[in-house]
Amino acid sequence: MPSPAVANEPHLLIPFAAPLSPAGAHALKDLPLPHLERLLARAQPAQTLGTDEWRMTPPHEVAIGQALGWSAEDGLWPFAARHAQADGLNPQPGEGWGLLTPAHWHLGTEQISMMHPAELHLDNADSRALFDAMRPLLDSEGWALHWAAPLRWYAVHPSLAALPCASLDRVIGRNVDPWLPPTELARRVRRLQSEVQMLLYTHPINDEREARGALTMNSFWLSDCGAATPADLPSSLQIDDRLREPALREDWAAWVDGWRALDAGPVQQLLQQLDAGSPVRITLCGERLARRYEARPQGLWSRLRAGWRGTNVQREMAPL
Repeated sequence: MPSPAVANEPHLLIPFAAPLSPAGAHALKDLPLPHLERLLARAQPAQTLGTDEWRMTPPHEVAIGQALGWSAEDGLWPFAARHAQADGLNPQPGEGWGLLTPAHWHLGTEQISMMHPAELHLDNADSRALFDAMRPLLDSEGWALHWAAPLRWYAVHPSLAALPCASLDRVIGRNVDPWLPPTELARRVRRLQSEVQMLLYTHPINDEREARGALTMNSFWLSDCGAATPADLPSSLQIDDRLREPALREDWAAWVDGWRALDAGPVQQLLQQLDAGSPVRITLCGERLARRYEARPQGLWSRLRAGWRGTNVQREMAPL
């Protein structure tokens, strides 16, 4: 665990700070971020998390899990239990929880991809009806289900404490096959996904949705599994995820606008805190890596030298 002094240092964590797609990389290339440039010129890289874009747990989730004091295998960071607690449920330490997200799997010519769950536009009534339809199937497997929100359902079962799953952020808009590991537990989940697909194929709610041109729910995604591990984030940590939705939707104009607002808002505030004499930290997360930078107050001459030296923000974020 970090020392009390470190835990109190202002810390900004930004998921999806750097994209992998060529269009996203092009958007970053010409994006001016003057406050981030000044901040990084006065900071030193302190820690790098992650390895590549094929890990089931994306770097920002690893960084958040680490801030919670967790240590877990890839795909076993227990965020489902944490979200369930925030939704008013009561996970017990050690229980296996998973997040069930209603999904529409699109069958293409060469692959099955998962549409963004938000594109289902599920309201409470449709969501509860579909939840109730598939509940007996999962009950028969010994899974206890909980409905929390139209796109946020939970499952509880001992097996989920040890079932590595790919984060939803890895799968949205992408081929699902690489994210379904060939383990025995994962094969059971795949079988349940197939059975749910058959069950819902002719469900009246889906028939009505299809008739009015809405996407049907034809599967689900299981993620954030692990044994419930209660923990609190440091109050000094600010997680700003405004870049997540534009990145997942590949809306690079909105992503650029989000970064400009971040630079003029939280990043500038962090720089002001540094100028006021407070050590600060910033963690920039891409799809491969999360890199934490630490900056400490400097004298005027050191600050001027850092400003002259400058930092190429795009080069710093390219490996992420």
